[in-house]
Formats: sequence, structure tokens, C-alpha cells
Amino acid sequence: MTTSTSSAGTEPDLKRAIGPKLLLLFIVGDILGTGVYALTGEVAGEVGGAGWAAVLLAFAVATVTAFSYLELVTKYPQAAGAALYTHKAFGVHVLTFLVTFAVLSSGLTSASTAAKFLAENVIIGFDLDWGPGAVTMIALAFITLLALINLRGVAESLAFNVVLTLIELTGLLIVILIGFWAMSQGNVDLGRATVFETSEDKTVLLALTSATALAFFSMVGFEDSVNMAEETKDPVRIFPRVMLTGLTLTAAIYVLVSITAVAVVPVGELADSTTPLLEVVRRGAPGLPVDVIYPFLSIFAVANTALINLMMASRLVYGMAQHEVLPPFLGRVLPGRRSPWAAIVFTTLLTFGLVWGVTQVAGEETITALGGTTALLLLAVFAVVNVAAIVLRRRPVERDHFHAPKVLPYVGALTCAFLVGPWAQDPIEYQIAGGLIAIGLVLWLLTWAFYRRGRPPLEPGAAGD
Repeated sequence: MTTSTSSAGTEPDLKRAIGPKLLLLFIVGDILGTGVYALTGEVAGEVGGAGWAAVLLAFAVATVTAFSYLELVTKYPQAAGAALYTHKAFGVHVLTFLVTFAVLSSGLTSASTAAKFLAENVIIGFDLDWGPGAVTMIALAFITLLALINLRGVAESLAFNVVLTLIELTGLLIVILIGFWAMSQGNVDLGRATVFETSEDKTVLLALTSATALAFFSMVGFEDSVNMAEETKDPVRIFPRVMLTGLTLTAAIYVLVSITAVAVVPVGELADSTTPLLEVVRRGAPGLPVDVIYPFLSIFAVANTALINLMMASRLVYGMAQHEVLPPFLGRVLPGRRSPWAAIVFTTLLTFGLVWGVTQVAGEETITALGGTTALLLLAVFAVVNVAAIVLRRRPVERDHFHAPKVLPYVGALTCAFLVGPWAQDPIEYQIAGGLIAIGLVLWLLTWAFYRRGRPPLEPGAAGD
């Protein structure tokens, strides 16, 4: 039996060790996390008790885009994701860079959201009274800890992902079960789940659009699984049903959590809380000690989100430096540990800036602003990926692959582009996203001016020397 080698002929192919169950747990674990734990109250604040409707719409938008990803990942089963699809479709290096840096930036804003929410739960869980700046200081300390773990070179195994996924899922199931228990005691008002409540300056359509854009943060993560294509057994057969199953399972859990939350806790109190699901646990089961351990469950639920996103972002910066589209010094590696220390320091400093800077501007709305920015960046990327799927249909490949229904990439491109618009986003989210992209463009221009000297950059997925 011969060993298969890569196209470069120098390295063996990745081992195809991931079956349907592990892939499903990976996808579910990547989607579950900070969004539903932190933003359930904010979504309810936009549309009242009918937050579940925004969740369903976000699920629909995510699923339509997932079909495009499925067509592309089975057509081009490589790990470069959106950057690869954008480059193959358009061949414009600056567009490929912008898409890649937007994905990177979404990882930083997602990690910042998780860090702020984790800090809120640390304050509550340990009953600390450290003053108004304590949450920010704890968030920065947590990011520093993640940077040290990242520098050590730790790799998240699938087994570790399974454990943390089960913790995340346990926290959400507790909310649902408490809701059922409170219902049996007659301590809920299910009528609240059918009421649309919007602010005076928004119509129902605009409020639902804003809530859907915010709820979309809860559905992202499925796109990361395309990076596992080269390690999945029979990806053409497995990927479509597993990704769609994972999206459906998480959407069902989120809808149940949304309905339970507003049935147990009045919308106003839910929207004002920085830890909305903890309010549900306290109100639904006042005689049980669940509320004592729930903040710690929340900490574990979001900690993995932050670590995975920071690891992804630092590796992406490292890869971009290796591909000579960012300054080469960002590709430096720590001797011994072989971790990309320069990229880790760079992404950690950017995350510090996000947590501290956005807190100064947004105050108590920091988590919402950072979560909304994550959704904004990924919606823009998804719009491009859907268009890429349309363009690449004109370029057949000599392998069997999944074919999405013909109309879905068009629907995906239009819906994602619509949700990027100012009617769906707050101005601060454009400011955060624009600031991050501007930093990336400055670095890109510096690279071209001082390092490239007219040489064409490597294509995404190509091996550097």
C-alpha cells in the first residue's frame, strides 16, 4: 500500500480521520457559544417576545449560504475557505485579501465578545465588587491568558472540542428544562412569545431586520468546518447532511431557548441584563442552587469560542505573512514551541484595543456592538462567497461534488447583502469593522511598498518556500 502525497510532492496528505459523528460535534460546538448566551436579551429588546422569529430568519440566511459553502467545499476540498473561493472566482488579489482580513477580524471581534461576556460571569460567579472597570480588566486578563496558551503551541483536539461542546449544550438544556419546569408550576407567560414590541422609531420590518442581523452572530461557525474537508472521510457524501443537520439542531435549541427566556422573564428585564440566561435560571428555579453554578457553565461555554477564534486569527495572520500579503515579520515563529509568536502578539494587541476601545465608546452596549460587528463582517464575506459560487458554476471540475439548488446562491447573496445595509446595522458596527479593515489595508500597502517589489503574491492554499 502506497502513501498518498500532496500536489507539491513533499508532504503526505492529511489523514482522513473525521467521520459523521465527530464532524457533527465539531459543527455544533463551533456554532454554539457566545451568541445565544450573551445576546438573547438584546434580540428580545429589538422585537419583544418574538425573538425566536429573528432566530429562524437568521437560521434561514445561514442555511442558504451553507448550501453555497457545501457546493464549494466539495468542489475544492482544501482548507483555505472563503479566500480560496474568492480567488478562484475573481482572481483579484486585493479582494481576496479583504475577504481574508474580514474573516480574521470577525475572529477578533468574536473573541472580544466572548471575553467581555466571560468577565461579566466571573464578576457574578465569584460575587466580586471591584468597581466599574473590573469587567474590562478581567476581559483583558483573560485575553492575556489565551495568548500565553496560544504561545505555548497548544492544539485543540477533537476530544477537547467534544467536552466543551457538551458543557455549552448542558447550559442551554438547563435553561430549556427550567422553562418546562416553570411551565408545569404555572410560573410562565407563553403569551409574551407571540408579542412583537419595537422601539418607537422602528417599524416591525426594520426591527426584525436588525434583530435578524444580530441573531446571525449566534448561527456563525458552520463556515469554519470547511477547513476540515481534507481530514473528513468521503466529504462529498458526509458534509452536506452533517452540516445541515448541525445547523438544524442548533436552530431548534436556540428557538426553544428564545421562547423559554421571554416566557420566564419579562422582555424589559431580559434586554437590560448582561447575563440574560442567568436571569432565566434565577427566575425559573428560585429554590434550586442552579444559579450558583450557571455563571461557571457560561464561562466554559464561551472560553472555547474565544480561544478557537484567537488561534484561528493568529494562524491566519501567520499564513498571510507567509504568503507575502502582510509584513514578513508577522510570520516569525517561536523557537522550540514553533508557535507564530509575532502573529499572536499582533492579534492579541488588536483584541486588547477592541475590548478597551469599544468599551469606552459603547459602554454597557459593548457586547452587542462587538457581536454585531462579527455578524456584519461575516455577512459581507458570505455575500461574496455566494457570488463566487454563482461564478464558479461556469467552471466545472473533474470530480463529483455537491450541487446546491440553482437559485439558492442568488438568494444567499441578496439576503446577506441586505443584512449588511444600514437599516440592519448600528453605525458603531461599521466604525469597528472599518477600523479593522483599515489597519489591514495599511499593512497590505506597506507590504507591497517595502517587501514585495513587484512580485505576485502566492495563491491561497499554495505552499510557501
